[in-house]
Amino acid sequence: MTSRERVKKTLDFASPDRVPRNLWRLPGTEMYRRKDVEHILELYPQDIVTTLHGEVPGFVYARGNRSRGARYKAGETAADEWGCEWHVAEDGVAGEVKQSPTIDLAEIQHLTAPYEVLEQTDFSPVDRFCAKTNAFVLAYTTVRPFERMQFLLGTERLFIELHSLPQEIFRLRDVVHEFFIEELRLWVATGVDGILFMDDWGSQQGLLISPMLWRSFFEPLYGQYCDLIHSHNKYVFFHSDGNIEAIYPDLIALGVDAINSQLFCMNIEELGRKYRGKLTFYGEIDRQYVLPFGTKEGVTAAVKRLKDALWLPEGGIIAQCEFGLKDPVENIQTVFETWGLIS
Repeated sequence: MTSRERVKKTLDFASPDRVPRNLWRLPGTEMYRRKDVEHILELYPQDIVTTLHGEVPGFVYARGNRSRGARYKAGETAADEWGCEWHVAEDGVAGEVKQSPTIDLAEIQHLTAPYEVLEQTDFSPVDRFCAKTNAFVLAYTTVRPFERMQFLLGTERLFIELHSLPQEIFRLRDVVHEFFIEELRLWVATGVDGILFMDDWGSQQGLLISPMLWRSFFEPLYGQYCDLIHSHNKYVFFHSDGNIEAIYPDLIALGVDAINSQLFCMNIEELGRKYRGKLTFYGEIDRQYVLPFGTKEGVTAAVKRLKDALWLPEGGIIAQCEFGLKDPVENIQTVFETWGLIS
């Protein structure tokens, strides 16, 4: 069974020969711990190949006209393709937006999306790679409407405006959404097997906005993304940090095939009782405590907890974890080692 077949059987609940593997790496881990990354990848070859970290040779998003500076270096400020200024306090992390380009609602009417990025990006290396690999190829997009709105307006200001929803906020949403739809149109025309979009919706305890507001204002966007991706026979992957139990049924109803979320912020056993067999759990293992500070026994126990609550022989779970800059390599190795023993 090839890796591509294994992942598809997992997503389709068609009884793969084992649980598929996928290691996520933070930028800092790639920058400063490359030997450790290579060690894990050699021991546990990956079933999912992503468009990050140069895994698809020759592919990179084009640089936007408003971009400047370099990301992931402590003390530096860089602007992204939308003109949002990011400040990095620690090497190897994404940092935070400290200066938003539309700090006043009136400025939203002049906001334009960086379409030059899409127009100048060469997707042909993706097709060439997909044609020759046996791995499941997952496209990582820039699609993140809620987060991008925060970056453009400022988190505090956006939350205030979401309370009253002035017309300018609808305009902001539409500019962002239309750009992301165009981005997805380019991706669905490629040979990738799955497409991932994201938004961090949860705090440690629950959703950042009311489920009612989420369903009325943001869910329709996700519905269009899912419909477009599925119309081209691709699988939908979604990532969100935090406790997002409240919108799990909505994401399933929209047709999300695999969800990557912070399971250890939630009631894992309850998620299993409600949703096992209805979607694929795309990892993960607790990266707040278990991976950076846990023992081998603690990591093993965390994996077994997921197995007991979420795994089915027919599929429905991917052995995924994130390799942080300070995580012991032994803990990452134990994740894949334990899943191998289980499945």
